[in-house]
Amino acid sequence: MLADPSGTLLVDDALSSLARFEAPPGTSGTLGVRSEPVWLHIPLQVPAASVGIWVLDIDYPVLQRIEVYLTTEGHVTQQATLGSLQPYTQRPLLSRTHALPLTMLPGHTYNLLLRVETRGAMVLPITLNKPTTWHSKALNEQMLQGILTGLALCLLIYSLAQWINLRDMLFIQYALLIAGSLLFSLHLFGLGTQYLWRDMPWVELHAASLAALTATCGSFLFISQALAGDQPRSWLLRSMRGSAVLCVVLAVLYALDLLSTRAVTGVVSILGLVPALMGIPGAVGRARRADPVGSTLLLAWVLYFMSTATVIGVIRGWVPVNFWTLHSFQFGATLDMLLFMRVLGLRTKALRLEALDANRERDVMRSLAHTDPLTGLPNRRGLNISLASALSRCSAEKMLAVYVMDLDGFKPVNDQHGHDVGDELLIAVTRRLQGHVRQSDLVARLGGDEFVVMAGQLHSLQQADELGQKLLDAFRSPFSLNNVQVEVGLTIGYAIAPHDSNDAIGLLKLADAAMYSGKQGGKFCLRRNTGDLALSSA
Repeated sequence: MLADPSGTLLVDDALSSLARFEAPPGTSGTLGVRSEPVWLHIPLQVPAASVGIWVLDIDYPVLQRIEVYLTTEGHVTQQATLGSLQPYTQRPLLSRTHALPLTMLPGHTYNLLLRVETRGAMVLPITLNKPTTWHSKALNEQMLQGILTGLALCLLIYSLAQWINLRDMLFIQYALLIAGSLLFSLHLFGLGTQYLWRDMPWVELHAASLAALTATCGSFLFISQALAGDQPRSWLLRSMRGSAVLCVVLAVLYALDLLSTRAVTGVVSILGLVPALMGIPGAVGRARRADPVGSTLLLAWVLYFMSTATVIGVIRGWVPVNFWTLHSFQFGATLDMLLFMRVLGLRTKALRLEALDANRERDVMRSLAHTDPLTGLPNRRGLNISLASALSRCSAEKMLAVYVMDLDGFKPVNDQHGHDVGDELLIAVTRRLQGHVRQSDLVARLGGDEFVVMAGQLHSLQQADELGQKLLDAFRSPFSLNNVQVEVGLTIGYAIAPHDSNDAIGLLKLADAAMYSGKQGGKFCLRRNTGDLALSSA
């Protein structure tokens, strides 16, 4: 290699100065960050058995300008200009990488000279292969990039869809993080130039830094929301959101060319680590409380720091270039995105549990409002709701009977044995009533020793009377309550919809009047009210 600080050396100068070329640093495939152009000299001896064309390939698509000179005996036999800033349609091979077919005769010796000039790192994974081998490797890499890009797109679409459905800011912040990381990978591995911004020099020059700022902005927002989203006054939340605003300001200034690429690169190289460093204390605290969000974030950051350290080593020329080091950041970013997706999954689970808790609390409150606390039966409010619903479905062929009943002799049991036994008796009455009606029928308690049974889908008046008699007969046997045996009777009044009334209040009034009529007529009886008893009761 030969540095060209003045940038004035021509190919003839380089050929005449081959003795001045020095061996590159011990780190294979990378020269670190250099502002000056560098000439590379690669001597080639073509095997005598070799025929056809060889393909020179430099698999680092962001190199901006590469001048290639193939010489033999001091004469240039082939030359070309490659680089990310060259028009894509003018590339010798329309590929993702910088590739050039070289025509070399068997048994001849050649000198391959490369002049490399770029603003960023001079990472130079140079290979020389036969076309079939080069094509096979290119397809394998294209397949890998397709899989990783497709995965990132799926995560991006999923997060956007979840944000639209749930309106949870964590999902749109994750989408911003994914978009920045995806854009950076598309630029770094040449897919953007190949498919998206072909022959657009401004985008090619600005894509990397804008992508890095987008990903950093998303990181600030996502991590702060994941760790302190429920604490609006948290210093972590405020400072990270302020840093996200700083990223936006830097991106706007850079897009307007008010900041240089070198300045933005320096800022991003520091700012990119800040979200993880600021979030570590909160994540450690959550991990200590056995919160999986904390442990997941810590694992993601360990992978992030490892992959970032590898990339920095490659850029600075401290780590050799190979498949794993060249793809370390992309693999690390993909694993990070999957781990962050787990954070989103945990968030969704937490939201679902919160909704279940809210529904459960609502059901409990509704149950307290509509249920008798002693027996667990519907109270008057619960009965009215069920009765209104049942009346909407009843007809002359499918009648609805409402039985209002009052215990005979309950007060003496309460006075003689106490309220505890009285409560046990009410619970036992509940079980006995439920045991003598159908599963579709409803048993309710209005208060004290007054109960209601609602029976639907009755096909005849006789069936309603038979059910009432069945309930009456159920109370001819005594109740055994903790070594105490008590006897209570039952007086039942009932009315039938739609024959006697078509509304809930009317049915209950008719049945209640029939029950009181039975009480006055000697108790322990069943009476139906078709309307006449209500008048006499009034």
